[in-house]
Amino acid sequence: MDNSPGFSPTPASLPQDSQIVEQPLVNDINEFDSLIMLRCLELARTALGRTSPNPLVGAVVVQNGQILGEGFHPCAGEPHAEVFALRAAGAGARGSTVYVNLEPCNHYGRTPPCSEGLINAGVSKVVVGMVDPNPLVAGRGIARLRDAGIEVVVGVEEAACRRLNEGFIHRILYQRPLGILKYAMTLDGKIATTTGHSAWITNKDARTQVHCLRAACDAVIVGGNTVRKDNPYLTSHQVEAHNPLRVVMSRSLNLPEQARLWDTQEAATLVLTQVGSSQTFQKMLWEKGVEVLEFSSLTPETVMTHLYERGFCSVLWECGGVLAANAIAQGAVQKIMAFIAPKIIGGDHAPTPVGDLGFTNMTEALTLERLSWRVIGDDCLVEGYLPRVIN
Repeated sequence: MDNSPGFSPTPASLPQDSQIVEQPLVNDINEFDSLIMLRCLELARTALGRTSPNPLVGAVVVQNGQILGEGFHPCAGEPHAEVFALRAAGAGARGSTVYVNLEPCNHYGRTPPCSEGLINAGVSKVVVGMVDPNPLVAGRGIARLRDAGIEVVVGVEEAACRRLNEGFIHRILYQRPLGILKYAMTLDGKIATTTGHSAWITNKDARTQVHCLRAACDAVIVGGNTVRKDNPYLTSHQVEAHNPLRVVMSRSLNLPEQARLWDTQEAATLVLTQVGSSQTFQKMLWEKGVEVLEFSSLTPETVMTHLYERGFCSVLWECGGVLAANAIAQGAVQKIMAFIAPKIIGGDHAPTPVGDLGFTNMTEALTLERLSWRVIGDDCLVEGYLPRVIN
């Protein structure tokens, strides 16, 4: 057994004393393919938040219905999922079927091409979840395998594969991280009372979902007002889970000297500010281990450009309404995740999740696409995507 970082010797979904996957009772082999592809996705999620700028990938080697090896890509610079799975399978990989949720690469980067590794291992078939959107790959890995006489099936559980790596896909296609705006609000559209009190709008299970969301993102962004009023942790609150880079946007650095975000032992913090802001406060932050960067123009657009350059795929916006509106208007947000609690607090001046976008007619409203609804206890989570072009 190979106990390398990307190998799971005892899959959680299988009995501890067996790695045999029985063929499904139905005669449709596609159902078996779907079962193993979902296992690839489960393996890939082991590295949530840790692989950027690379995608999340899991691989499984199967011979006659038996899993001989599994693996996942643990982080950039480490071997890819197929390598770990083939190592675990050993000589048994010859003549086997390899399942992988993303097309095997066919180019030299930090690691050799996985297509050549599969060919050298003598596998007979490769089942691929989705084609890699990266122009360096984009069908070339599949073509190389087929040229070598290996049967290739493409598109098994493709929708699920694309959802898992939507941040990676967006980064490749648009040279920006995927921006996700998350907020919790009452049934009457408030994110806090008129005094600013906001703990807690949603239930514990909904907050746990937020913690899992943070663990899957590379960074989480707030504005200075959130730091002053909420004093958040912005961590995943999970043992051994990934914590995103905590990013604070503040042009003037009118921030409290004592804040949970300045404690960088558990998670790193980056403060982005305008050129000419308080050097004394900057020095204090650096002494606490907080990274500080100055921008000539501090906007959501320039921040997302910087985070792309840092290699990030997914960025979570957990900010107040003013910054949220600016992020939407500047195209820094593509996805909305709204947690709605069945509560009413009222208040003419109670804050709302999105500030002024300058719209005066209902026809200007941004209509979310690809909507999904999920009930979490008494709360509801609405997910959707903004239209690509905002007029």
